[in-house]
Amino acid sequence: MSLTPRKIYSVYFSPTGSSRLAAHSVAYALKRELNADIEDIDLIPPAARSEQYRFDNADTVVIAMPVYAGRLPNKIAPDIARCFHGGGSTKLIALCTYGKRSAGDAERELLLIASQNGFVPIAARSIVCEHAFSAKIAHGRPNAADLAQLASFGADIAWRIASDTVSPLPFDADTTLAPYYTPLKENGTSAHFLKAKPVTDVSRCTRCGICASVCPMGSIAADEPDSTAGICIKCQACIKTCPARARRFLDGDFLSHVKMLENTLGD
Repeated sequence: MSLTPRKIYSVYFSPTGSSRLAAHSVAYALKRELNADIEDIDLIPPAARSEQYRFDNADTVVIAMPVYAGRLPNKIAPDIARCFHGGGSTKLIALCTYGKRSAGDAERELLLIASQNGFVPIAARSIVCEHAFSAKIAHGRPNAADLAQLASFGADIAWRIASDTVSPLPFDADTTLAPYYTPLKENGTSAHFLKAKPVTDVSRCTRCGICASVCPMGSIAADEPDSTAGICIKCQACIKTCPARARRFLDGDFLSHVKMLENTLGD
């Protein structure tokens, strides 16, 4: 007879909320079915990614990450690889959320990191969610039906864990990961916006500091929230959470890329 997991962990890097919803749907289904304790680990604060997390073999970890250009976010993946450690046979469920274009190699990248860090991946899924760049793409997803499917997915995994029929998930661990997708403009040429940063309409900004609290790179100072001093990964967290709608991108290549996505993937 298998032992009930000592604890379920719901781990997520979720600038716009979709990965958090996905992780919660699966993890809380596991909690209910297995009557286990649960703990959330939110990886948005930079300080959270500077810690070391070590999990026992009796734990089950659900980790959800967004897909950026067909891979895990390149500024965040090294943090995951550095700070998450399983016990050698810690069960892991990998979830990747993507904005309808393509999940690319992100899921496999997450499975590789996990398997190299003492985890045994037992399930994985990529989930279509509203695109971070535009609400016109997969608007409102994950919706109620999506979340219900994820909960059912989690319940099925819980049954397999409880009945001791869970097994390692087979995946391609040998093929070189695909390169990051090259964003395109409306005319089909490459879009170059690596150094683009959101700008602030100072007439709207109330200096509430919310943008500073949600920036995963710590690039917005609480006492100077109308500027972005450090690295911007285009996650849109500051834009989505600004109650005054004071922040936006004006970079021409970025805006052209968003328009191209809306034209090809829009609802």
